[in-house]
Formats: sequence, C-alpha cells, structure tokens
Amino acid sequence: MDTNNIATQEFQQVHGIISLHRTRALQTVNNENLLTAWEVGAYVSARLKNAAWGSKTVMQLSEYLRTQDPTLRGYGRRTIYNMVALYDAYSSLQFIEYQDKFKLNEFVQPVAAQLGEEQIVQTLPAQIETTQIVQSMIAQFPIFLNLTTLTNHFKILDACRTIEERIFYVLYSHKEKLNTRELQRCLKNHTFASLTGDKHNLSKGLKEIYPQAAPMLKDTVFVDFLGLPQKHSEKRLQHSILDNMKDFVLELGKDFLFVDKEYPLQVGNSTFKVDLLFFHRGLQCLVAIELKTTKFKPEYMGQLEFYLEALDRDVRRSNENPSIGILLCREADRSVVEYAMSRSLSPTMIAEYQRQLIPKEVLQRSLEEFTGFLKHVKNDTEN
Repeated sequence: MDTNNIATQEFQQVHGIISLHRTRALQTVNNENLLTAWEVGAYVSARLKNAAWGSKTVMQLSEYLRTQDPTLRGYGRRTIYNMVALYDAYSSLQFIEYQDKFKLNEFVQPVAAQLGEEQIVQTLPAQIETTQIVQSMIAQFPIFLNLTTLTNHFKILDACRTIEERIFYVLYSHKEKLNTRELQRCLKNHTFASLTGDKHNLSKGLKEIYPQAAPMLKDTVFVDFLGLPQKHSEKRLQHSILDNMKDFVLELGKDFLFVDKEYPLQVGNSTFKVDLLFFHRGLQCLVAIELKTTKFKPEYMGQLEFYLEALDRDVRRSNENPSIGILLCREADRSVVEYAMSRSLSPTMIAEYQRQLIPKEVLQRSLEEFTGFLKHVKNDTEN
C-alpha cells in the first residue's frame, strides 16, 4: 500500500480523536451552562414568587454580579428572567400534568426516532420527572434539555406557548443541529405545524413504504428568501432555488443532499429531466422534486410517478431504498390532494411553497387547532 495513503489514514484517525474530545468538551460546557441557568432560575423564581424580590431586585442582582466579576458575561436582567422562564416552564405543575395525561413518549416518538438514538425515547419520561426533589430543594433538572444550547432554549421559550411545541423544537434542534439563526427561521415558518399535521398530502404508497417519513417531510415550504414576484415561471423558481440552495436545504431539512438539476433520464429514445434531484440521508433514498407554479392538478402525478419508475430502474443503487417524489406546487386544494393520494401506490407527496411567511396570528390559530385536535384524540382513546 502507498505510504502516503497509510499516513493519510493514520492522520484521519488522529483528527477523529481530536474531533471526538472537542465535541465532548463543548457538550460538557453546554451542559454546565444549562445547569447553571436552571439553578439560578430556580433560586430567583422562588424569591419572586414569595414576593421577597421584585423586578428592581433582579436588576440589582445583575449589577452586583457585574461588579463582583467584570469578566462575567450573560447575566443581564433580561437573561436572568430567561433563566427563570426556563425553570418555570419545565418544573411547573402544568408540565407534570401534561406528562401524566398525554405521555410525552407518545408525542415525541415520531420526531425522536429520527435522532438515531433510541435511548432518548426510551428514557425520556424518567428524565423529565419533576416530582422528585433534590437536596437543594430544586426540581430535578430534565436531562433532555441538554439536547440543545441555552440560547436556543431561550428562543424556544420566547416563541412557543405550549409544551408540545417546546419539546418538538428541542428535539428538532438536536436532530438538525440547528444554530440560533437556523432555529429562529424554523420558529418563524412554524416547522412544528408543517411536520406534525395530519399529512393528507402523503400517498398511500409513501405511508406504507416509509411509515417513519411523515415527521421528516414538510407539507409547506417557505421560500421568502427567493424574492419571487407574484407572477413567476418554473424556470425562475428553479434558478432562484439553485442560487439559494443552502437556504432551500435548510428549509427542507438538513438530511436533503442536493444531487443535480435537470437530471436526465433516458427511457427508450426519449430523454426526460427531473427538475431537482436530492438524496435523503435519513431515508436513504433519492428524492425527485418537480416544480409547478400553478395549482395542483391530478394529472401532474403521472409525470412524477414515471420519473420515480425510471429512477428506481436505472439510477437507484442496490443498497438504496425506493425513490420518493415530491410535487412542489404554488397551491393545492385539500380535497383534490386527498383524492389523488388515497390510491397512489408510488411513494409521492404534494407540498406547497409560500413566497412569504404566514402572519404570526394565523400560525397561532393553526397551533391552537392542532393542540385541540391532539387533546380530542387523546380523550377519545381514553373513553
């Protein structure tokens, strides 16, 4: 074997050792930051609740800490209140009751299963048990909070009002390795609602072949970063996506790896082209995306299914799963989509793209409807 190749392999092993321990060190720092915020939040929360402290006292605390240690950062008045919010959110009676009534394990299973770490799902109820009191009289720290950063937790608490949402974004941040900017976008475009809806837009074939895929595929894709005018062509849409591929992949999900545009498929004497071709790491399959700037029509499905057949016969490798097709339309009538999807045996789905983010009040109504639906289903099951 070439000595250069041997050296490269050995160097890679050394780099792997360094990366492993650096990652562990960063995780340890994050865990300690979270635990510090939890205990500070618990201490201040107790004094605010028994009226021993007021808002002016919190400001005085912040100034005292700055005076005692000028190098100390991250303990301004607002940040201390964020720590209080973190503690209150995950040590409250409401949180405990939710765990008892709705079983967090059932709610997070579809999302947590994507993490590739089944122990997170298996031990979650034990980890967030807050009825036990430790020696310091502080509610037990929920270990699952370590899945994302303290700054991300503050963003989640500020944007989300329900326990379901908060837990979802903690798990999703971990799975997608979201930084703060990326998480903020997910919060703004309401990824929670897009990934946890009823999924009427998935074909019968997709649900059967990929029963785990629903939480990985969005039914609404926000492309506000493309700057599209009201009237635009499919070419304009495609070129804008290619020019902003990093943001587009973030919107779809980081498991999507871009392969090619106008991917050629030779069938007989004819050549057909897939608008955008991706590979999905989680599902281990090719994903063909066809772009339509018009309202969804059932006849579009024939073209997409034809592309999937060609991909599976001539492009898919033996170690890969059946290809998935996504029809990305400007809009889609719910009833028409349900009819089109109900008997389709090909793994396909319909998604809409939105040029602008939906107003916050509209998203809030959508969330309230979803939460009500979740509780209704739970009550029906219990009865």
